[in-house]
Amino acid sequence: MAKILPFHAVRPTRDKVGLVATRAYQFYDQVGRDHRMAQNPFSFLHIINPGYKFQKEITGTKRFELVRNRYQEFKDDGIFIKEEQPAFYVYRIVDREKNIFCGIVASASVEDYENDIIKKHEDTLEDRETLFTEYLDTVGFNAEAVLLTYKNSDEIKSILNKVMNDRAEYEFTTTYRDTHHLWPVTDTATIAQLQHAFASMDSLYIADGHHRSSSSALLSKNHPKNQESYHSFMSFLIPESELLIYEFNRLIKDLNGLDREAFLIALDSNFRIENRGATPYKPSKKHHFSMYLDGAYYSLYLRHRLRTFDTPLDRLDTHILYETVLKPILGIIDLRNDDRITYVDGRRDISSLKDRIDNKEFAVSFGMLPVTINELKEIADAGLKMPPKSTYIEPKLRSGVTIYEF
Repeated sequence: MAKILPFHAVRPTRDKVGLVATRAYQFYDQVGRDHRMAQNPFSFLHIINPGYKFQKEITGTKRFELVRNRYQEFKDDGIFIKEEQPAFYVYRIVDREKNIFCGIVASASVEDYENDIIKKHEDTLEDRETLFTEYLDTVGFNAEAVLLTYKNSDEIKSILNKVMNDRAEYEFTTTYRDTHHLWPVTDTATIAQLQHAFASMDSLYIADGHHRSSSSALLSKNHPKNQESYHSFMSFLIPESELLIYEFNRLIKDLNGLDREAFLIALDSNFRIENRGATPYKPSKKHHFSMYLDGAYYSLYLRHRLRTFDTPLDRLDTHILYETVLKPILGIIDLRNDDRITYVDGRRDISSLKDRIDNKEFAVSFGMLPVTINELKEIADAGLKMPPKSTYIEPKLRSGVTIYEF
């Protein structure tokens, strides 16, 4: 039985929301970040990058304290307001390709996370968990929702459609041509209907935000049970049919001491290999991989004798590539921390991978089909974990539109 709760969001005033909202910090390089901050004094980047004010890179606990200070200044200046009543927030995004994502920003239960009602499919790093837990505890808020997904529900869809008949509190379009709408839901009857609908669900699944959710669980352990805000975390819940899941392509810096011919011979043990020449190649089936090496594209077909799988993880293409190529042939053991491997999400044209190999920045690239939602759920249901960077999932919410305070 999944539990979601309304909360008192802190959010920008209607006239400022388009100026405040920003992509997550890691999506900007320093030049782009500094340009946006110089042009826009209301950008949420001023809060999460407080060193800009002093023209100095600030890290660690001191940065966290300055984030808290900048946030308080935005509140003092009336840029942010706090919801008077606890609310759900119906959030709708129409992206530049006209994909529509519609869901609910709500508070999800740490207890559900710990009891595996909220299911995970990725491992987390202890040092990142610890760092983000310290960050949350110091700044006293979270501005990035965990993306949760649920089985399609006609009941929930009907409720959301009814809410969206009214005028949205927010409507703004970003420079990336994504249009965002938000409707606060404070009506107690509607809140109860949504809670009842989710209570009938056995499971929710983390689509994106494993470190955010795990850090929230760690934070919960450090605070008494009567401090209710510490025992939930902000989430954006959307139906699984609206998720867009892309693959992550792999770029490898070297062939682990092998020359081209020796590398191809090593691959031949597990794959049927076809040289596709200069024609870009993308796989069309599971267990087929693309490769770009030394000026040529190749197709790699996993040999049929190896297509006997005991678990959902065994049949996952990112796991197969790791077990048959990256680890035994290229010597890459730690997929998270080995600097010989780089990941590029599948939204980008494969020609960008070719260019980085042709200019000798990398030696070889691998591509595959995206993970499906059913694969994601099967692995989570089995209590297994995907290799890192197995999925790039949209939508990505803007930071600073709804903020969860502790």
